[in-house]
Amino acid sequence: MDHLWSKIHRSLSIYRWQDPRAWMERGVIWTYAILAGLVVSLYVKLSEEALVGYRWCQLHVGHGLLALTPLGTMSIVFCVRRYYAGSEGSGIPQVIAALRDKRRLAQLRGLVSLPIMFAKISLGAFAIALGLSTGREGPCVQIAASLMRQCSRWLPATSRLQPDQLMLAGGAAGIAGAFNTPLAGIVFAIEELSRQFEERTSGVLLTAIILAGMVSISLLGNGLYFGHVRIHTQAHLIQNVFLCALVCGVCGGLFAQLFIFSARKSRLLGRWKADHPYINAGICGFAVALLALLTAGAVNGSGYDVTHDMLMHGHQVSVTFAPLKSLATWLSFHSGVPGGLFAPTLAIGAGIGRDLQTLCAGDPNTLYVLAMAGFLAAVTQAPITASVIVMEMIDGHTMVMGLLAVTLLSSLIARIFSPPLYATLALGYLDAANALPAEPELPPSVAQDRADNPADKHPLE
Repeated sequence: MDHLWSKIHRSLSIYRWQDPRAWMERGVIWTYAILAGLVVSLYVKLSEEALVGYRWCQLHVGHGLLALTPLGTMSIVFCVRRYYAGSEGSGIPQVIAALRDKRRLAQLRGLVSLPIMFAKISLGAFAIALGLSTGREGPCVQIAASLMRQCSRWLPATSRLQPDQLMLAGGAAGIAGAFNTPLAGIVFAIEELSRQFEERTSGVLLTAIILAGMVSISLLGNGLYFGHVRIHTQAHLIQNVFLCALVCGVCGGLFAQLFIFSARKSRLLGRWKADHPYINAGICGFAVALLALLTAGAVNGSGYDVTHDMLMHGHQVSVTFAPLKSLATWLSFHSGVPGGLFAPTLAIGAGIGRDLQTLCAGDPNTLYVLAMAGFLAAVTQAPITASVIVMEMIDGHTMVMGLLAVTLLSSLIARIFSPPLYATLALGYLDAANALPAEPELPPSVAQDRADNPADKHPLE
């Protein structure tokens, strides 16, 4: 019995259950994780209302959107460039940049801050209200990471948790809350944000995801993102996997390369955007509004409604949907407004699946799902994340092998045409930070003491 009690006491001492400073640290992290889930849920709701507002404008403003959308786009870009630099685009490259270069975190902290969080929420929702082809999931990563990073100022002085660990947890919680896919949030943090998984990070990461997910479920409901998609048969699965992987890998790689090409100031499109930001925004906004008129609004917003109707109600889209949605998404990104790529990419993938129906046999839903996962994996080159996200959002556990196969193959093919999209875009922010003096390095003794001290290792680390 004494031996048993000694083991229990040793376990309690390792996890510091009797240390009030450890409980204060846990309380701060849990409080901010709950806040992150709340803010992400509110942003999701705001985005939905913004899309409803755009649909109202379609009915009552009509051709007036040809003027309203470009003017609104120019005003968003003005706010971003004048007051909130770093809030443009998806938000995932900004978080990756802050995580990659810890020595220059002081220069990069503006990318994950409370002003950026509020700008991402307000300007991102405004971009959706204008009908631009943007998603909300990428911004949720930057929003949650910005909020979670703030809790470092309230942690005890003895805490060994670093801001990058908190940002990593916030980014994962953002994906988990936006898609209601907690497992995908964990995989996304490992595969895309950090490219590694440290033992000392696992506790705070999982805690933040669980709490943020619980808040999201409480506010948004415990439903699947697209619902329970009926997969009637998986006949011809091997042929469909290889065909989807080939087409989605090529198209996704070229699509990602277009984003990278237009983001580089050394290239023609990037140089034009840098020299004429407001004219560029107006042209992009007008082009998206024109595409909206040509497609009756099918290419606007995140594409969730179109994808949902295809999967749940058998709705058929035009064969031009995928290329036009791709064009609208790129124009929205190139304009410089805040907005994500995840949901539009899934919609484009579903459109590609629709176009492949004439070449493939079997259940159409199976083809849509495979193409969605394959195109997302090709664009992001994060195959495990893509397969888990799609699996969780449709309850597609029976398709797990097919999803893994198509995402891995698509990602491999996409690498022929493009480097990883988010990591490459993050280099632009790192290059800007490298032009500034780096933060002073810690003395070797202090750095080593902070790195790994088994005697003081905290269970939440």
